[in-house]
Amino acid sequence: MNAPEPLPAPAVVLMAATLVAALLAIASAPWALAQPWLNFAFKPMATILIIIQAWPRGANTPVLRRWLLAGLMLSLAGDVALLWPAQGFLAGLASFLLAHLAYLTAFTRVQRLAARIGPFVVYAVVAGGVLTVLWPGVPSPLRGPVLAYVLCLSAMAAQAGVLWRAAPTDPAARRMALGGALFVVSDALLAVNRFAVPLPLASLFILVPYWAAQACIASGLARAPR
Repeated sequence: MNAPEPLPAPAVVLMAATLVAALLAIASAPWALAQPWLNFAFKPMATILIIIQAWPRGANTPVLRRWLLAGLMLSLAGDVALLWPAQGFLAGLASFLLAHLAYLTAFTRVQRLAARIGPFVVYAVVAGGVLTVLWPGVPSPLRGPVLAYVLCLSAMAAQAGVLWRAAPTDPAARRMALGGALFVVSDALLAVNRFAVPLPLASLFILVPYWAAQACIASGLARAPR
């Protein structure tokens, strides 16, 4: 079996820079360095660096590339909005909802929507469980937006799972399915922290799977030939 092709040096540098930016954003929390300016500087920067890594990829799948980049850009808008957790919550929710719709559209360019029913059944059960936990703490004016968000997130993750089930040996499909699952984990923890019970080390447990999800989804685009 051939050894995997090593990453080019610029890609390694960008990955390292993304990791550092993510760690600094997480460390801005009160339980760590308690420096809010780190969050403002490095939370958007981590997502921008993922976009930079994704930008040259996917030349052989232009439609998939277009929609995945749109999802990353909308996620960046959501990151910026949520720098102000109270005032920017609805704007952030809307941005990420549109990001999930963009990812869902991208995934349906590869496989027909719900071409495999199993992932949709699994994520329907997960979404129902999450909503059961959250619902008592969600204010009435936010219940509609939160329900719409959970439905879009679950559909995106399920369709990513469809890609994997349709091509179980394809590394790109496997990474995108993992990205969808990690997004569900991250957003479920964020919602629990906001609407149910405050989590210890919340920024760590929410943001690590979030950026891992974005990186996995972005890596579904093929690298440009060297």
